[in-house]
Amino acid sequence: MLTVIPFHTVLDEATNSTVANVIAGGGVIAIPTESSYALAASPFHTDALRALARAKGRPDGKPILVLIGAVDQVRMLAATVPPAADLLIRSFWPGPLTLVLPAQSTLSPLLTANTGTIGIRLPAYPLLRQLLVRVGPLTGTSANRSGQSSFCTAHEVSAELGEAVQILLDAGSTPGGKPSTVLDARTPVRVIREGAVSRAALSDVLHDAGYALSP
Repeated sequence: MLTVIPFHTVLDEATNSTVANVIAGGGVIAIPTESSYALAASPFHTDALRALARAKGRPDGKPILVLIGAVDQVRMLAATVPPAADLLIRSFWPGPLTLVLPAQSTLSPLLTANTGTIGIRLPAYPLLRQLLVRVGPLTGTSANRSGQSSFCTAHEVSAELGEAVQILLDAGSTPGGKPSTVLDARTPVRVIREGAVSRAALSDVLHDAGYALSP
């Protein structure tokens, strides 16, 4: 049964405890981000990643990005942080920039799709960051069936995915807009998907520090 919990200005201990228990048990929840709703599960729990794939009807072979609550959680997921990535973290996080980094070897191929990399983002939504600090990193794939548009209201998530998730953190309507920019921060640094952070903004920051952005 889906449990809907209001999620607006305060992260209370009851919400934190409920979410933590579901995540630890391999459950899937729906969370608001600064753009749309996302499906969240533990990136370290194989059964949770399988449940996530079933919820989305997601084909095998697609990596899943992870949301973190603080920069120090990067090391839980990434084997190394290249200097260019460190620069971009200081310049654009928290915000809509997903950095693709070398993955820890212990991460499931369900998460990395055998790429040897992991996409990580520190979201700009303060309340979500508080939750992620308390329960740990969570997946941040969009809360929709594979091939559908992203959902920006809790009602849409409940109607489409209510049977597949245990908890829906209801923040009402989210702003929508462009998805995060996805950037491979290894050498050569390259944009995989241009989104809310422009290629020009990335290029300026990298160029000023002596790094090049691959065409």
